[in-house]
Amino acid sequence: MSARLVIVLSAALLASACEVTTQLGQECLLIKQDPDRPGESTAILEREILPGQDFISFGVTDCEDLVCVRDANFVGDPNPDAQAKGYCSQDCVEGSGKSGCEVTDSGVAEDIRTGITCRSLLLDQASLERLRQEDPVAYRRTFGENNSPYFCAVALTP
Repeated sequence: MSARLVIVLSAALLASACEVTTQLGQECLLIKQDPDRPGESTAILEREILPGQDFISFGVTDCEDLVCVRDANFVGDPNPDAQAKGYCSQDCVEGSGKSGCEVTDSGVAEDIRTGITCRSLLLDQASLERLRQEDPVAYRRTFGENNSPYFCAVALTP
């Protein structure tokens, strides 16, 4: 077999195996800053999450973009002492809809895979900006370097 043929076949095999998957939509644990250990995080428990509200957690190492969300329709564990779960998210551009939030992992739950879209979580852009200007230190401690309220999350259903 010629060297040229080996290179061409190798390139073809590598190209066919290069499916890009992200962690978007995969299960993750929600965390918060540990009040007793500065700089450390601790798990959020189910009893700490109000039902029917969006929740976002930054710094989650389960997720490549360090963002774990739980939308208002997410069904949590009925055990109030269980660690609260959500799914990996990423920031997105307002108006990008589903195209900015494509789930590539086939193992992600169907309702998340088909329902995820780009939308504002918790605050609108003006409120986020006002908080950042009023107290930059508290803003950075809460939101990190994030400057946008838009994240990939399952669209809300009434």
